[in-house]
Formats: sequence, structure tokens, C-alpha cells
Amino acid sequence: MPEESIEHIDFDALNKKAISQPLVSHIYTADPSAHYFNGKIYIYPSHDVDAGEAFDDLGSHFAMEDYHVISMDSIDSKAIDNGIALHVNDVPWAEKQMWAPDANEKDGTYYLFFPAKAYDGIFRIGVATSSSPTGPFTAQPKAIKGSFSIDPAVFKDDDGSCYMYFGGLWGGQLQRWRTGTFNAAEPDSPTAFLPNDNELALLPYVAKMTDDLLEFAEKPKTIEIVDEKGALLLAGDNERRFFEAAWLHKHNGNYYFSYSTGDTHFICYGIGDNPYGPFTYKGRILNPVVGWTSHHSVCEIEGKTYLFYHDSSLSKGVTHLRSVKVAEITYLEDGTIVTLDPYKD
Repeated sequence: MPEESIEHIDFDALNKKAISQPLVSHIYTADPSAHYFNGKIYIYPSHDVDAGEAFDDLGSHFAMEDYHVISMDSIDSKAIDNGIALHVNDVPWAEKQMWAPDANEKDGTYYLFFPAKAYDGIFRIGVATSSSPTGPFTAQPKAIKGSFSIDPAVFKDDDGSCYMYFGGLWGGQLQRWRTGTFNAAEPDSPTAFLPNDNELALLPYVAKMTDDLLEFAEKPKTIEIVDEKGALLLAGDNERRFFEAAWLHKHNGNYYFSYSTGDTHFICYGIGDNPYGPFTYKGRILNPVVGWTSHHSVCEIEGKTYLFYHDSSLSKGVTHLRSVKVAEITYLEDGTIVTLDPYKD
């Protein structure tokens, strides 16, 4: 549901049809990364603000500058805003655009992983730590060595190993790293250096983390997303190919890699048998929401699986003023996921 279509929307009627309502409404939140720590739900979203930036395909109007952690005692309880957990001013290397974060826990320390634009205009990924899941978090003085692009998601496997998934097209700059170094030419173009439609789609990345979760333990590798015949998706296949918002979760021994298709606004997924893939495309988890972006996480809570996502219904369609929501997802016997429609019809 692209932005230009909102003129016809009756938002009161739409919000009544929505399968879920915003978890918090006193601030705008987006890109929710949800985790279940010690019997409580913690959500690590972006904090949307209207900074007055011009709308463009580089995402300049997404001018977020801090993070708040949202907590819930149970899936049905009130969502609590725990205040500012980390501000860009407290991150030595970061200048602006504190975009979609994630978090995880190891040995009693909580880690916040976040992308931000450094002073050279290049997105990097940083880490901050805390003794509490709600923060406040203290940032490492430098970004993760070898990190680039946006949307970090850190998955902890059953053996305790942690893997970071990341990448995003257009304003996320992934296409500028095709040669292994940043291509700074045509800085105002969000689509320069993208592959042609008949070329292979750009792929997200994964890297195993060091034991202290502060650095990559290896050079990041691309993640292959393939069709039912094992062929890589093409760049022009924009209803299935990766755009941004990588996430990994595990169900019944299978690894589910899910992501946003960006300009076609679907949350899609593939299934694989290990954290590195390849992942075979299986379908959609979520149909388009109101607002240009779609970004999610998947979290198992008390034996049920939930999709945390956002839309722009509360702001009546303002793309960069979004609200976090949650809905239960259902698996079929073959392990595929039933597609959710965010508005009942």
C-alpha cells in the first residue's frame, strides 16, 4: 500500500478492521525487535520523530536519534515505555539516523545492536551494553569492525552461538558495497549501483559474532535466498527478493529467514537447515501495511509465535511516524506460515 494511495483511506474504519492496535500511542515506534528474556517481553524499536526533513528515497525523513525499550509482563498486558535507552549523542562514532535496532543477552549482559550514519555519511553497526534489558545502554567507542549497511538482527542458536544478519537497499546503502568497498559516487541517488532487473538480486549478510558479542568473528557472508528449484532470485523479482529488515528465528528445528521486500511492501520468508542458509523462499508472513515501510520480528512466547510489526495507521498514513503492533502467527503442518492480512478484509 504505497504512500500515494492514502488519500482514499478512512482511518477510523481501517483501525477498526486492523488485526491489532498500537502497543503504545504516546510516541511513535517502528521496526520492533522482540525478545523474551526471563519471562518478560522486551521490544527494541526505532523511535520515530518528525524532524522536518524532506521526504526522499534515501530515507532522510527517518531522522531518529534515540531508542526506547518497551516491556510487557505478558502478551496481553499493558506495554510500558522505559524511557531513553541510548541517544545518538552518547555514541562517539555516530552522527545521525539511529535506525532499526536489535538486542540479545549473554551471561547476564544485554546487548543493543544498532545502525547509524557515521560522520563520513556511511552507515555502520554499533553495539551498546547494559546490565538491564531496558538499559540505559553504554555504547562501544567504535562501530563493529567490518560492519556496513543497516538493520542488524542477532540470533542466538541453541548452542549459544550468535549470528548477526544485516543489510538494506536504497538508503541502507547495501548496493554501494558491491565491490567490497563503499562507492561514494552519486551520493544523492538511492538507486545508483543497483543490479539490473535481469541480474541476480543483492543479498543480505550474516556474520558469526565473537564470544563477547562486540565484534564479528568472521568476514560477513552473503545469504542465498533461492526459489523452489534452487535458483537465486533476480533483482527484478521485487515481490520476493530481499530489500531490508532481516530476521532469523527457529521453529521445529528449521531456520526461518524473514525480511521485507521494500518497494512492494511484503514480509516474506524462506526456510533453511542452518544459520547460513541457503533459504528456500516459501511465501509471505504479512501483506502490506499502511505506510511505505514494513519491518518486523518473530518471537516465541509461552509456546505461541508472534509477529511484531508496525504500520502508520495511528499517524493517519505518515510514512515515518509508525506504531508497533503484534499478532499471533500460525504454522501449517508442513512448516509454512499462514499469511496475515493486517486489516481483516
